Parts: sequence; structure tokens; C-alpha cells
Amino acid sequence: MANHRFQFLKWWRKLTRREWTIAAASLAILVLTLSFISHSNNSAIPANDLMIPFTPLSNAQQKSAFCLDGSLPGYHLQKGFGSGSDKWVLHIEGGGWCNSIETCSFRQTTKLGSSRFMEHEVQFFGILSSDPSQNPDFFDWNKVKIRYCDGGSFSGHPDSEFKNGTEFYFRGQVIWEAVTDELLSIGLSYAKKALLSGCSAGGLATLIHCDDFREILPKDANVKCLVDAGFFLNDKDVAGSPTIERFYQDVVNLQGVAKSLKKDCTSRLEPYKCFFPQEFISSIKTPVFLVQPGYDFWQIQNILVPRSSDPHQSWFRCKLNINNCNSKQLEVLQDFRNSLLKTLDGFHKNPEGGMFINSCFIHCQTWVTETWHSPRSPKINNKTIAEAVGDWYFNREEAKHIDCPFPCNPTCYHMNFTQG
Repeated sequence: MANHRFQFLKWWRKLTRREWTIAAASLAILVLTLSFISHSNNSAIPANDLMIPFTPLSNAQQKSAFCLDGSLPGYHLQKGFGSGSDKWVLHIEGGGWCNSIETCSFRQTTKLGSSRFMEHEVQFFGILSSDPSQNPDFFDWNKVKIRYCDGGSFSGHPDSEFKNGTEFYFRGQVIWEAVTDELLSIGLSYAKKALLSGCSAGGLATLIHCDDFREILPKDANVKCLVDAGFFLNDKDVAGSPTIERFYQDVVNLQGVAKSLKKDCTSRLEPYKCFFPQEFISSIKTPVFLVQPGYDFWQIQNILVPRSSDPHQSWFRCKLNINNCNSKQLEVLQDFRNSLLKTLDGFHKNPEGGMFINSCFIHCQTWVTETWHSPRSPKINNKTIAEAVGDWYFNREEAKHIDCPFPCNPTCYHMNFTQG
């Protein structure tokens, strides 16, 4: 075991600045998941939140749809019931990206790059819950969790794969098409209502494939897209370096992502810039709802203040807990939030769009009960995220909620990475 730790540390120290970004992302997502699971275990799990088995894609071999390591991708499906039997909510799992041989090799040894390491069964919470008290508008729908194992937001293409003996399968686009084909064959093709959603890198995938999803469903179906913490800003870090832009450039070039991006964007910009939602969201025809924290800890830790921009670690405590930030650091964070709001100004004017921009130090919020819909959920205008999304999806009322700046909202769930 000690030797494994030593090898891991050697690998970690060899990472370039951009490669460290993705490794840190995977760690942050793991910590977030464990923190929420621990918090969730304080309350009883509803009896109707069953263990949902993993379903490998039956058409994977035929479609040549493989995870990074060549294993079979798949999903978890819980069938709808009652009035929800012809309604579908799909949720695309998140988990960062890989931008190099080293980071893709690392992902191959995790559930983010191989189904060999995925759980055989999972429980559904938040927007995938079957408990009406936790998920009032979508509890009885067909619910699908699409597992993420390609490292490119379901946008990679096989013609970019290495032919020099290094075995990587960049099949994100192929996986997306194979998953939707299989779901269409088991009932999705008859959907009256459908909501495509995703968290983080899955949220970015949702934006990229939103109009594609609309196209494959019946013309009279009510189809919309929900993006959770998937609006990644193309901002420079605190040292003035374009860290995230360089990282995305590597991802797009490595995995051949350009073919999956909006053509009206790639015709005017370099393809990697079209991996940023701000460059193509205005061309999405399908209605979109954005759930985005104003102080997204992943973006703060990896876009605004990556390790390379803070050699003296003056931001270390602040990045772990927003309550540890000093006044100057809070000014920088407020500017980052303002940059988000300014970038979303055009989207805010879209009459079909919805948004829930709260002032919480968090990342994804729709797949966990505590932040989706519970007595402890973050609220804006006395609405939980679930209530705001429901108002928007069913056209009950306009749903454009923007919070006041930190620390004004006492309902926020702030992640605290200093806790053991």
C-alpha cells in the first residue's frame, strides 16, 4: 500500500499545470459526493428510492461505443409509473475531462473512464428521486442516469484516437448516440414530455446535445434542457493566465470534439472556444434552464485560482471554505460572480430561458435531495431549485431567480472542505 501511495505521489508531482486541473477536479467531485452522502445519511432513505442496477449498452459493440478503456458504457433506468409513464428525465453524470495521455490514463483506472469501476447499483436522489416530497414534479417519470466514462462531455470522435499503441477510445459522441438510440427503443420515442439534464461536465454535454435531443423526439413533445453547474466561464485566473482556455483547447484537440460543436460557432471561432457555453448558448433553440452557483467552488478552485496561479498558497484556506476568505479575496470572488452575471445578460433576456443563480459555495445541486428540494434547500424568492425548475418547465410562471451577493442568503449550503 505504501508503494502505491508513493507511485501516486510521483505521478501527481509530474503533472503539468493544466493536467493538475483535471486531477483536482476529480478529487473535488469525489469530496463533494462523499460530503453529500454523509449529510444525506442523517435522514432516512425513502422506501421508494430503490437500488437501481447498471445497464450496459446492449448495442455498444455494434455501435463501437466504448468507455476510454474499451469497456461498455451504460446507464441506470427506473421506469415511470401512473401519469409519468410517457414522461422522461435524463441526467448526464459529471466528472471533469481528460486533456492528455497522462490524465486519460488515470481516468481509465476510475469509474470516470471505465465501467469496470462503476457501482453495480445506485440510489436516485434529487431530480431522479421517486419520492414526491423530494421531487414534486418529476417523481413518477421514467428516470435515467447516464454514466460518464469518455472524458470529453460525450463529444469525442474515434478518428482522433491514437494509432501508436496507446489505447484510448474517444467515443463520447458515439456513446451519446448509442444511449439515446437504446432509450428510444424502450419507450423514449413515445415521450410526451422530456427533460435532458446534467451536472458539471454532464451539464456541458447537456448544452452541446440539447438541440440534438429535441430532434430525436416527437414533434409534439414538450422537450427542455436543465444545466446544473455546467456554464464554465472563459475567464483568466488571478495571475492573468488563460488556464481554462488552454485546458479546453487540449481537450478539444485531443478528443476531436470540434465535430460535435455548434457549426455556427466553429465557423467564426477556433473550435476550442466553442466548448465554452457563453459562445453558443444563444444559438440553442430548445428552452434551457441554468442552475448555477455564483460562487462555484470548482470554477474558483480550477479556473479562477488554480494552483499554478497561487504559488504561495495564499488562497488555500479560502478555496476550501468561503468563510475563510479575507476582504480582498471576497472582492475577487464578487468580481467573478459579476462576470458570470454579465456573461448571462443576453440569456437573461431569453423569454423561454430560466435560471437559478444562487450565492452558494457549491458545485452541482440538482442530484442531491438537500439542495434540490428539502426543508434545508437553498431558496431564492422563497423557491427551492425544484420549485423554480417546475415553474419553468410547466410554464406556471417566469423562473429567473438571481440571488443577492454572498453572504446574504442564510439558506445556502456552503461546501466546507476543511472538515474531515
